[in-house]
Amino acid sequence: MTDPTLDRTELIGTLSDQWDAIATLVSDLDDDRWRTPSALPGWTVFDVVAHVIGTESWLLGERPPAHDPTREKTDVRALPYVRNETAVLNEIWVDRLRPLSGPRLLGLYHHVIDRRRAALAALGDPEWQAETPSPIGQVSYSRFMRVRLFDCWMHEFDIADALGVSVEEGGRRGELAFAEFAGAIPRVVVKRGKAQDGARITFELTGPLARTLHIQVAGRAAYVDAFDTPADVEIRLDSGLFVRLGGGRTTADKHLDAIAISGDEQLGGQLVHNLAFTL
Repeated sequence: MTDPTLDRTELIGTLSDQWDAIATLVSDLDDDRWRTPSALPGWTVFDVVAHVIGTESWLLGERPPAHDPTREKTDVRALPYVRNETAVLNEIWVDRLRPLSGPRLLGLYHHVIDRRRAALAALGDPEWQAETPSPIGQVSYSRFMRVRLFDCWMHEFDIADALGVSVEEGGRRGELAFAEFAGAIPRVVVKRGKAQDGARITFELTGPLARTLHIQVAGRAAYVDAFDTPADVEIRLDSGLFVRLGGGRTTADKHLDAIAISGDEQLGGQLVHNLAFTL
């Protein structure tokens, strides 16, 4: 699998479409539905949208709203799922926005996203290529926006799954977001899945993002077009399940009837139980 080079206009347009997809999902929710728990620890549908607002507001150079002194202050560092400083900032944004109603949060979302669209459109080439901190380290701003597309794409699934509705998982948005996701999988099969040197692994994905992924471990893990000999293990599952396992939104134990492993079943089981690399 190759890393796609994205046209700037296309990436900005696709990210804008992704923001619209999230807004559409929550546009008609009542108060109870806004507060539906999601697969993300401690977060409801409301909180997922608040998180997107917080990240995009931070990218606009803004700080979280001040704490409301009439509310008990939350020690976000004490939350069991907060493991780093990025998570601390995320939780502060979410906590400070929780007193809003759903409609007010959606209004704020539209306001922030409109300003982000304008800010992206105004960026010059030097700013677009400038090195900047991101969740995956120091990368170009353009690469960071690819990460933002993937993150928002995953959060669309978080909201849809919580609400029990289906969304389009393929298409151009899906292809571009999946490319960002898939780039991490070779490292994951070694670091977390403990695939040994020489291992040949095939993921056969069905569903909206159907494709065959061949990973060869030879000193390091990398995608290859094909193997000279049969794969040691072939794992067949739906692309949506693959993404949710990698995103830590569910576990393989809950979907064993939807995962087919042939070849080295021990290695296959080891891999599908250890795909999560982001949450």
